[in-house]
Amino acid sequence: MSDSNSTNRRDFLKSAGAVGATLGLAQSALGARPSKLNPGRVIGANDRINVAVIGAGGRGYYVAGRFAKIGAENNSCQIVAACDVYQKRVTKAKETFKCFGTLDYREVLERSDVDAVIVATPDHWHAKIALEAMDKGKDVYLEKPMCHTVDEARRLVETVRETKRVLQVGSQTTSGDQWHQAKKVIADGMLGQMILSQGSYHRNSTEGEWNWPIDASAGPDKKGDDYIDWKMFLGPAPSRPYNPDRFFRFRKYWDYSGGIATDLFYHVMAPMNICWGEPQFPYKVTAGGGIYVFKDEREVPDTFHLIAEYPKGHSVVLSSSMANSQHIPGLIRGHKASLIMVEHGRFEGYSPYITVRPEKRVIDEEYKAKWGSEDIRIPVKEVDTMRAHITNFLDCMRTRQKPTLDVETGARAQVVITMAVQSYRQGKVLYFDEKNWKIVDKPPKA
Repeated sequence: MSDSNSTNRRDFLKSAGAVGATLGLAQSALGARPSKLNPGRVIGANDRINVAVIGAGGRGYYVAGRFAKIGAENNSCQIVAACDVYQKRVTKAKETFKCFGTLDYREVLERSDVDAVIVATPDHWHAKIALEAMDKGKDVYLEKPMCHTVDEARRLVETVRETKRVLQVGSQTTSGDQWHQAKKVIADGMLGQMILSQGSYHRNSTEGEWNWPIDASAGPDKKGDDYIDWKMFLGPAPSRPYNPDRFFRFRKYWDYSGGIATDLFYHVMAPMNICWGEPQFPYKVTAGGGIYVFKDEREVPDTFHLIAEYPKGHSVVLSSSMANSQHIPGLIRGHKASLIMVEHGRFEGYSPYITVRPEKRVIDEEYKAKWGSEDIRIPVKEVDTMRAHITNFLDCMRTRQKPTLDVETGARAQVVITMAVQSYRQGKVLYFDEKNWKIVDKPPKA
């Protein structure tokens, strides 16, 4: 995941040449654009939006099901195509949604009846498919993490701007009311200067995180529903012989995932970036942890933590273990008060209120006159965040407005967690050169 190994846009899109010629390369400062971008269909207020799911495994199948349910209720959308590299999943999605199915995502992108795609593949495919989809005139619901590298994040930001497509990053947590209440608290100055944000994401199990069931009858040498297109699965990742653990449990391997950082910390960093209000990239990131309990084939740690520092004097501390389920309180600390997001610690868990707790030794009479000196509980509306997130995406497809978790906000979260993964793997502190979108070993020059 080293950013120093990033290639230009054209080389990046050619990197999956083993699976066939790419379609509709997207422009960046370092690569050529197609001569004519596909503007996509103009969707009216009452038009039904045609959605395709690319990556119809557990998560993709679930998300597509939520789109289909919403569409059945209000006629806003329908699933018209499904794709996966495992034929069993394609068959299941075709039967469930009564739609077209294929093993090759490019067939989906070529369809003129597809307005938007859900990208729910393993992480290493996210950016490539999203980029090609936007160049084909499709809007994109892009599952978290939004991509695998910092350079991919940059390309996604550029391409959204250039193609004017709608891209919603699929961390539905950010559609919770608490983050938008928190944004107002911070904007109103109730915390004073922000000092430190902290959060956690802890789980525990006997089998070990991401050890999902393996279909022993499936493989690249099988026929019918048991067939897996292993070559397509690898795509831009390094070539390797078929390994069922890598296929069915991809989050355990660096080639396809960032482990805890990309799977779980994205659900913490994305909403933090929303409630802070002011766009911020990290200045310095360091990470640690290890494989302490689940010593199986996994490469990613079962226990992981990071510290990120921001140029304006603000830090983030995140804690996580897949071998212990006790969270630390999720909160944002300011000089004049703290904002407690969730008492029980889980950032994506619902709480009926958020709490502003003033620093009584510091606040002055002006602060007391505005807000008092005792705890302030701010009510939070309970929201079906998945429904809200999908509905917001569909609404933005009609209005062409920015969605709740737009590409720029998503990229700021992505940079932190990608830097943390690289810091852990390299065993050193890393810095971010925001001007050049590069992870570097020394503080960048101002």
